Amino acid sequence: MRLTLMWEARAARGRGAELLEWARSQVLAREPVRRELFRAPQDRVLVLTWWEAEAFDAELPELPEPDAELITRPVHRWRFESIEQESVE
Repeated sequence: MRLTLMWEARAARGRGAELLEWARSQVLAREPVRRELFRAPQDRVLVLTWWEAEAFDAELPELPEPDAELITRPVHRWRFESIEQESVE
């Protein structure tokens, strides 16, 4: 099964670039199949990691919580199971 872990945080005012760099610099205990970083308005940072796993609740390395002064609220985390992939050419 292929799982995608979503990690999303909102930076404290004016600290979006710092949060993005923090997320980029995090080293996981093992490498995912794929990893992507995104940014959005309101200094939001999103990290998606893709993993091969045996079960939906498999133990997988996840990004930690940043220091509290870097974010405006706790990190949001979600897991998704890949169902279908389409190629767009």
